[in-house]
Amino acid sequence: MTDATRSAALRIAVVGHTNTGKTSLLRTLTRDSHFGEVSARPSTTRHVEGVSLGIGATRVMDLYDTPGMEDSIALLETLDAQAAGARQRLDGPARIQQFLGSGAAAGRFEQEAKVLRQLLQCDAGLYVIDARDPVLAKYRDELAILASCAVPLLPLLNFVRDARANESAWREALARLGLHVVVSFDTVAPARGGERLLYERLATLLDTRGLALLRLAEHHEQEALSRRGAATQVLADLLIDVAACRLKVAHGNDAAALARALDGLNRQVREREQAAVDALLALYRFGREDLDASHLPLSDGRWQEDLFDPTTLTALGITLGGGVAAGAAAGFGIDLILGGTTLGSGAAIGALLGGGLPTLKRFGRRMLRGVGQTLSSAVTGSRYLRVDETILRVLLTRQVQLVLALEARGHAAVARIALSQSLQADLWQGALPAALRRCREYPVWSSLSGEPRDNLARQQMQERIAEATLRAIGRPTGGSAP
Repeated sequence: MTDATRSAALRIAVVGHTNTGKTSLLRTLTRDSHFGEVSARPSTTRHVEGVSLGIGATRVMDLYDTPGMEDSIALLETLDAQAAGARQRLDGPARIQQFLGSGAAAGRFEQEAKVLRQLLQCDAGLYVIDARDPVLAKYRDELAILASCAVPLLPLLNFVRDARANESAWREALARLGLHVVVSFDTVAPARGGERLLYERLATLLDTRGLALLRLAEHHEQEALSRRGAATQVLADLLIDVAACRLKVAHGNDAAALARALDGLNRQVREREQAAVDALLALYRFGREDLDASHLPLSDGRWQEDLFDPTTLTALGITLGGGVAAGAAAGFGIDLILGGTTLGSGAAIGALLGGGLPTLKRFGRRMLRGVGQTLSSAVTGSRYLRVDETILRVLLTRQVQLVLALEARGHAAVARIALSQSLQADLWQGALPAALRRCREYPVWSSLSGEPRDNLARQQMQERIAEATLRAIGRPTGGSAP
């Protein structure tokens, strides 16, 4: 091998039987849910397709997705027959080259020939196994054929998290074939540290050249930490926008005007949350079409349970206590600030409804859905609507759940994602952090209020809230963050 060859990117062929998840592996490693075509139909990949992974502008590894091997038993018989008819004894690679020059390679075994031709040109191969399949003779024959290429081969057990997986049987069978270095890597839901382990196992087969893979693994870990940090910035930006929002109702004693204002504020908050969802999906390289997660619940990248529906509290494990409970019985609480004095939600509702204010009586339950109200002047009747603190907890919890779900989701996944129960019932369950409470004093920080929001104080507050959120939810987990 020349120095030029050694300095080039590693070339890795992804090989195996048809429909074992080879393309899925490439999607997860590249974090590209649109790479290739994934289908339950066999022989979906018909041609060799390549993709590169690197650090910055430096290519570290070229991965090649190959067609599935379909008829290894007949191919091994053909190779044995060719060897028997040869005038001289050939080693493994020479036997494969002889086959590739035959008519059979262009005919019956065209797909297998593409696989072998690519493997001969690579530094190593990843042999992808569907661990749910039984260990059959055709797989042993495939491995015997691939071994003839004399290229380091790492068996990769896919779908190991499936209840039907038989990992121990496969490891035993591979050991009997002399393949003792094996890695388990579920392409749909990679385990924590799974990607690093994959690169470490592959590096052991490549001697000193494998050091580049270890650097790549470290780079991906740093990227995962950066994504988590960026995600908490998105979340903090959302929380400040909603917490600081204060909407003035010009004709506060008019029930219709109040109703329109409430509906408008609720709509704005929903749209702002959706913008945060879209930003998180883009950050983790997913799109709305990639998520169908009723357990979150998300469908096509949108929340199915309304942010202002009281049942959302129960779904998220959020409870209300103290004076808020009375107001929550009818919807969410109302904060009343009158002459600088803050009354509890229950007291505010009782004072307003019991005091005979006609507009509140006429407006009824609708007003109690998802917003708080402040009255700056009982004489003029001018009112300011703002989002209740409970809604802030709902926003925080839902977005954290989304972040955790995205981090644990492989880009090959097509099924519904599972809801992470961690932090569901206790993340900022009590009083909101002082930093977030302070935001409520600065309506100019909220884009929902139509006020300028680019200022140093707001940026500093966003950093504080993001850091607090980062500490609360811990380090990244899942395949994207080994």
